[in-house]
Amino acid sequence: MKLAHRFTAIVFVTFAAFFLSADLPAFAMHISEGILPPWWCLLWFAVCTPFLLLGLREMGRREQRSPYLKPMVGLVGAAVFIISCMPIPVPTAGSCSHPVGTGMAAIFIGPLLTVVVSSAALLLQALFLAHGGLTTLGANLTSMGVAGAFVGYGAFILVRRISGRWWAACFLCGLLSDWATYTVTSFELATALHGSAPLGKYFLTVLLAFVPTQVPLGIIEGILCVGAYKFILTRRPELLKTFAVQEESL
Repeated sequence: MKLAHRFTAIVFVTFAAFFLSADLPAFAMHISEGILPPWWCLLWFAVCTPFLLLGLREMGRREQRSPYLKPMVGLVGAAVFIISCMPIPVPTAGSCSHPVGTGMAAIFIGPLLTVVVSSAALLLQALFLAHGGLTTLGANLTSMGVAGAFVGYGAFILVRRISGRWWAACFLCGLLSDWATYTVTSFELATALHGSAPLGKYFLTVLLAFVPTQVPLGIIEGILCVGAYKFILTRRPELLKTFAVQEESL
């Protein structure tokens, strides 16, 4: 198993090195710098900050029970960083489509810790990859870290309790976390930029701009979530009992 752990670490490091060093176009990943007016930036920072503080407190509480929590959180954070580093430009929306990985992360470490790892991933992307921005960090964290994690986590718990089928729960977790992220992103853009146009109409316009890319990406995320869960369930099921908070309540 040590060899498998080393192999996994090498794969993550290799992908991270590629995205950090390759000569890739600097697409406006997430909501880019300068898109949202200052007051809206402050509003979304205010929305996501309580979730981030609760996540940090949750990490401290759970770390006392398991000294191996931080390595697991770091591994999941690396996965979120890499998965969300695959931009597909959507010029009409002022942003980009991309997988998010926060639904899968929420299954393994819980939604609050997913907010924490998402904040780290978004900050690194804004600082070193020109993806998103520092002023829009609150908006991007609200959509990807908060909405994506909690909607995906909620879908997983609900389906597990109703049907007991883990594969269906995982698929809907990945699918809905992705779609929730872009629904909230569309709302953030619409509320700040609709001007004299009706808010609902502008929101639907932005949301529909994401549909051609986000519908297939959501399905892919659902499949990815099923594969990741099956891998751990088959190889290291004890990790789910140790780190995955939803296993404590099912």
